[in-house]
Amino acid sequence: MKYDLRIFIILKRLWPLNKVHSTAPDKSTCEMEPILLVHGGAGNIPNERVPGKLTGCKKSVQIGYKILKNGGSALDAVEAAVRYMEDDENFNAGYGSVLNLDGEVEMDASIMIGSNLNAGAVTVVRDIKNPISLARLVMEKTPHVLLAGAGANKFASENGISTVEPGSLVTKAAQQALENFKRKGGSLTEIGHKNPGDVGTVGAVALDVNGNLAAATSTGGINGKMVGRSSDTCMIGSGTYADDEVAAISTTGHGETIAKFCLANSIIREMMHGQSAQDATEDVLKKMTARLNNTAGKKNIWFEIALENTNST
Repeated sequence: MKYDLRIFIILKRLWPLNKVHSTAPDKSTCEMEPILLVHGGAGNIPNERVPGKLTGCKKSVQIGYKILKNGGSALDAVEAAVRYMEDDENFNAGYGSVLNLDGEVEMDASIMIGSNLNAGAVTVVRDIKNPISLARLVMEKTPHVLLAGAGANKFASENGISTVEPGSLVTKAAQQALENFKRKGGSLTEIGHKNPGDVGTVGAVALDVNGNLAAATSTGGINGKMVGRSSDTCMIGSGTYADDEVAAISTTGHGETIAKFCLANSIIREMMHGQSAQDATEDVLKKMTARLNNTAGKKNIWFEIALENTNST
């Protein structure tokens, strides 16, 4: 089964539980109905992999939404949802990540909270069981937004983040995908363009009962990428963004294109000018296609979720 997910948007109007207001309510005096949305990536998904991905997404939502219903934060919910998908080999994140040209797993992740725009991210990390939790630790324990490579791994080991034995995140499916890529004479110009395959980057956005938003995204990148390549996933404003006054967004697709156009933040800016998530996303994707002439609107795949906070003050 081939899924050509050029655009996938979920727009949810958010209303307080206690009463309906004709104008935006004060979040400090009313509770919101919690919402959690997740994505398991996009691409040409083989029939045999569809059930596993659907089951994984459903379980991820159940885990994250339970946190929200019990009064937990949007931040805790998106981290938990993404952690589950990182542990599921059906997704291109954590265990199940695609491989670089040397046959190794290098991962990226980012997380952001909308109340104060705090964010954390990691890139080119190895042997980390849950990169999304490391990204959160960067946000909460350092003055930085992004840590990379050996420095990020050192920070993880110093702060109790779970690591695994080298090579243990490599799956047979990922090895086969890389072998197929090389056997077909895959070149760097083809990565993410002529044969994007199953791009299973994962992400989650959430609204908690206090009206706060959060977003999280995690990936193993692109099959057959160069060693050391960073994706849009680790770039705040490209793969992830959250602002309580506007929306929370997580994206996946051709990372280089998304990064060049700062896709998530570009959508946020359009929404700040009054557009809905649906209209803003469609307009931004049209502009990106016209400007770059090389986007998922042609042969590649996007998967983007936007949770719009229409009750922000």
